[in-house]
Amino acid sequence: MKLIYKGLRPLVLTSSFLLLIALSLVIAGCGFSLPKNTGDYSTALPPAEEGRLATATRQMMTENPSLTGVVPLSNGADAFAARMLLADAATSSIDTQYYIWRADLTGYLLLDRLKQAADRGVRVRLLLDDHGTSGLDPEIAALDAHPNIEVRLWNPFNLRTFKLLSFTFDFFRLNRRMHNKSFTVDGHVSVLGGRNVGDEYFSTGETPLFVDLDVLVAGKVVPVISQDFDNYWNSPSSYPANLVIKKANQPELISKKLDYYSHTKQMAEYRELLEQTEVVARLTAGDLAMEWTQATLVSDSPAKGQGALPREKLLGGHLLKAVGNIEERFDGVSPYFVPGKEGVEAFTTLKQRGVNLRMLTNSLEATDVVAVHAGYAKRRKKLLAGGVELFELRRQVEGADEVSSKLGPFGSSGASLHAKTFAVDGKRIFVGSFNFDPRSARLNTEMGLLIDSEYLAGALHTAFDSGLAGAAWQVQEDKGKLVWVDPSNDAVQPLTKEPGISFWRSISLTVIGWLPVEWLL
Repeated sequence: MKLIYKGLRPLVLTSSFLLLIALSLVIAGCGFSLPKNTGDYSTALPPAEEGRLATATRQMMTENPSLTGVVPLSNGADAFAARMLLADAATSSIDTQYYIWRADLTGYLLLDRLKQAADRGVRVRLLLDDHGTSGLDPEIAALDAHPNIEVRLWNPFNLRTFKLLSFTFDFFRLNRRMHNKSFTVDGHVSVLGGRNVGDEYFSTGETPLFVDLDVLVAGKVVPVISQDFDNYWNSPSSYPANLVIKKANQPELISKKLDYYSHTKQMAEYRELLEQTEVVARLTAGDLAMEWTQATLVSDSPAKGQGALPREKLLGGHLLKAVGNIEERFDGVSPYFVPGKEGVEAFTTLKQRGVNLRMLTNSLEATDVVAVHAGYAKRRKKLLAGGVELFELRRQVEGADEVSSKLGPFGSSGASLHAKTFAVDGKRIFVGSFNFDPRSARLNTEMGLLIDSEYLAGALHTAFDSGLAGAAWQVQEDKGKLVWVDPSNDAVQPLTKEPGISFWRSISLTVIGWLPVEWLL
């Protein structure tokens, strides 16, 4: 018996230790639980009757009843300037929601513009996913104290100083994030797409650059976007910031932060940018070349943030229904492409029906998330066998907007692709926040616009037809091994070694590919 006890003793001690950890986490969870959500119900204000945006859109909608006006914003500078100048033009309301809002120059500039609008009497509602607000608690508290601004945090973290420790006792709630991005002004104009707020998303700063595709829209779809914002704003997952953040109000904090950048080259460039950008000026003058067409908002219910939606009601199902039958071709762009077993089967089925399929994602050398690349890499050969043409963005050395102009409507970057879009049959294009990965499909909330546009869809198809202007590798299989080919230049020798691979990266890709974590990617 003594021998048996000695043999079991390590197991007993280990089990006791694990039980102690579990109990500690439960106690910690109780000690740092969220307060009761006491946020008041509110809705979007009626579209403004006065102001530059009201005047401009009223005339355009008279000429284009029941349609949506669309302008693509593939240039990072224009995308940033559009948000800033729309905030300047606001007369009644700004409703905006984002997954990430950085504590950097563009983040502070846009926060300052929101405050300036509120100082003029504009009502501002700012909904932020709390996972993307690192370092901004004091600024959020300062804004939320303004009488015309209310800030809410989506699925807020229990701990503020060491936020990520909250995952240890509240993982399944915190693992569900709000990935939506929209910026709606006066109930007349909205900017929606894949960009978060931060220097890297607007082609500036020292961080790796992401160049996305946003669209500026006016007309019929804007009230639908406002209603969708209200659904999220009034969700049980959206907490008033003052319930979570206990910081003293520092009214001039954001201005002081901007003083740090006041004499920098980066600030000078952005001042010049705002003076040169014509998108909003042309919109308010009534001569912006908008395409007036049908556009459908496709969005997850905010209940997805609580895991309270059946699978058939998730965005993926709604998007497939909205897209309808795919007859000839499908070209997609997804920075985080993790199709999984079901995705491979779906793509293969489409190919068997005669649909030509092409996908562009990040190469290993361009990705900012190696774990996601591992989830994609393990499916490459089966995707190729199923007839899917695969393209991987090369790490660029040119300026972000230079490469963006090469690639057409969805852009590239100095480091990593971040656009999320796809075109179908030269007729329809989707622009939004949705990635082709399990996280977008099942965990995060997502949104986007499905737009009837032969021009935008055709531009995306043409970019693929032209071999992506040398900005991407095409992955092919040769005698059972993968090779990386330059589809724009036959004279370039194919690579037999994955771009960006190293010994440790190879180990990481292999190990992550073995682990049952695909559902998290």
